[in-house]
Amino acid sequence: MILETMEQRDKIEQALEQIRPFLQEDGGDIQLVSIDNNVVKVQLEGSCSKCSMSQMTMRAGVEEAIKKMAPEITEVVAINMPNPEEATPYGM
Repeated sequence: MILETMEQRDKIEQALEQIRPFLQEDGGDIQLVSIDNNVVKVQLEGSCSKCSMSQMTMRAGVEEAIKKMAPEITEVVAINMPNPEEATPYGM
């Protein structure tokens, strides 16, 4: 098992800091949970944890930002991604 290095964790935290203002603007937030074998686990918080747009936010925003700062990352997973049937419409 390959655990994260401090340098890798710092890069990922920097990436999250870049996108955090956009999430907070919509009443949400994101926290780094773990890095293991180049897979990053995050937790969506606030309105992001139940928004129907969270899947797109993960791919187009979070994953892209993290992979730009830490290209060795192979996957970014939200541990609390909402079920599409239970998600609230964007902006609600």
